[in-house]
Amino acid sequence: MTATFRQPRIRSALFVPAQRADFIAKADQRGADAVILDLEDAVSESGKASARENAGIWLRGRAVEQSPLATVRINSIGESAIERDLDAVVHPSLLAVLVPKVRSADEIVEVAELLSWFEGKRGMQRGAVRIWPIIETAEAVRDANAIAAASARVAYMGGGTSEQGDLAREIGFEWSLDGAETLYIRSHVLVAARAAGVQNPMTGLVSGLADVDEVRAFALSARRLGYAGMMVIHPAHVTVVNEVFTPTAAQLREATRMIAVLDRAGADGFGAVNHDGRMIDIAMARTAVAMMEDAARSDVGRPRSATRSWKETP
Repeated sequence: MTATFRQPRIRSALFVPAQRADFIAKADQRGADAVILDLEDAVSESGKASARENAGIWLRGRAVEQSPLATVRINSIGESAIERDLDAVVHPSLLAVLVPKVRSADEIVEVAELLSWFEGKRGMQRGAVRIWPIIETAEAVRDANAIAAASARVAYMGGGTSEQGDLAREIGFEWSLDGAETLYIRSHVLVAARAAGVQNPMTGLVSGLADVDEVRAFALSARRLGYAGMMVIHPAHVTVVNEVFTPTAAQLREATRMIAVLDRAGADGFGAVNHDGRMIDIAMARTAVAMMEDAARSDVGRPRSATRSWKETP
């Protein structure tokens, strides 16, 4: 039997090195929508076994979709550690595994098959654990659409465009805050993810720890492109990222007004109308509804809009 695929809304996902039991103990207090327990680059080879043990203990103590959501960055598919990683962390409380250094869609298929095996071993429904590919190789950028579409488990996806990271090394770009050198990569990966039906593409990340203004600027750039959230490496980044990726009260009020105006126009037989000096139409109303539903999924205490006949995309 296949589980109904879960895709909870994630604005912020905080990396926590899994060998640090003291960091894990505080992970629930940081305000992030999701925690990424890291078994990969943040953990030395000598610390891998204890990291797996810590991750397993944490996951076994959690309920399904407990806040913050539980995810794990496993080691890459080319390493023998991946099966030990999955054996340690596949549990009903695990939302997703982040797959680093992906090079092909076949790797995602292989991870999906391994997950099915371990889900069966644990008595879980197949499909319960989602896949989150991290695009941080040149091949993955090139084949982003195939990777996003490789498995119905893919629910989150994004590029590893951080300063001096794996992708920077492979492609040779020099990171800057304005992001010009990664604009194509971020846009290409985003469109590939959206086209494959991935509704929560995640960007990442800013490596500077102290400058939250830098984090805000990068997050705003990603939000304007169309990303739904961002990975972060420090608790100080969480609040600003949540803020950027949550519709403001003013935006929600304006969305409500727009919907009401178009409802009245529709009752009179019009699909477009002048609203505060600009032309609005049904497409804009659908976008307004999507914003309000996104806010509701983000649990920001905003009311959902009433159901309208024009909400459904043709």
